Amino acid sequence: MLGQQDVGHRIVVRRIVGIREGRPLFSDALGELVELDETHLTLSTAHGPLRVPRDEVHRAKRVPPARRPTAAAVIELELAADEAWSAPTRERLGGWLLRAADGWTGRANSALPVGDPDRPLPAALDTVERWYAERGLTPLVNTPLPLATPVGAELDARGWSGRPPVLVQTAPLPLVTAASPTPPAPRGPGGSASIRLATAPAPEWLAVVGDRKAGLPDAARHVLTAVEQVRFAHAYADGELVGMGRGTVTGQGRWLGLTVIEVLPAARRQGLAGRIVRALGQWGAEAGATDAFLQVEQRNTAAVALYRRFGFTTHHTYLTRVPPH
Repeated sequence: MLGQQDVGHRIVVRRIVGIREGRPLFSDALGELVELDETHLTLSTAHGPLRVPRDEVHRAKRVPPARRPTAAAVIELELAADEAWSAPTRERLGGWLLRAADGWTGRANSALPVGDPDRPLPAALDTVERWYAERGLTPLVNTPLPLATPVGAELDARGWSGRPPVLVQTAPLPLVTAASPTPPAPRGPGGSASIRLATAPAPEWLAVVGDRKAGLPDAARHVLTAVEQVRFAHAYADGELVGMGRGTVTGQGRWLGLTVIEVLPAARRQGLAGRIVRALGQWGAEAGATDAFLQVEQRNTAAVALYRRFGFTTHHTYLTRVPPH
């Protein structure tokens, strides 16, 4: 049970909120423990302070503090993410990956410099530039930080710029499935939507992705579907698609990857994105995954706040580097 030594730490609390048919109903909360007395505990959560009577607490435990990941941990996660968003054209440059998908999305059309390229760094980057030029593509390099700091320094010297920072965030999967990120949804398309998981995306699902990402070539369909364990979340209200998401299990079964989490404008601010994340999290847990990851632009503060409620914290960041021309 919690004690005063836990005050100031991040904890997850499972509380009893009622009884149905003789069985307790539970709700989970995640936040910083700011006060603990004989009768109550108080959490600072993403929704504000939450005061919980101690006799309602079923169990509570401290969430381990985040540690700076090792180089091996960054490489493991980057390779799991690559497997979850797999480009149809790919080659090895020593330990580096060269990836192309007819220009569809930066992630699938960039070099991933993890490991040793088996040649001096300037020569490796010269090879990257030639490889993409031969395919009529702008060379891009994804630089996980701080792992790829030397690569970034060489690109700086060549005058390359960077796109906005991307946060690679992770969470223990039990936190994702247990989280209660929003209060009951109000009436509206998002609140009344039903969520279905399928092994293939529906045409309307693909249509939304095509609109958001400037088309949907054959290479894009490969990126989305060429994963052994994948589920596509479809949220429907009155027969119309109002929300969507994609979950993959990669990295030797450890990692649930969350991508393409999208809610259409008419259904936003009703908790639907959280319901989609939770549905995919439950599928990932059933598939044997133990941890979840996602990638979100640092400037997308609304999405970062949503994922924080599910226990996601930043594992590392990366920059997509772009040549001066």
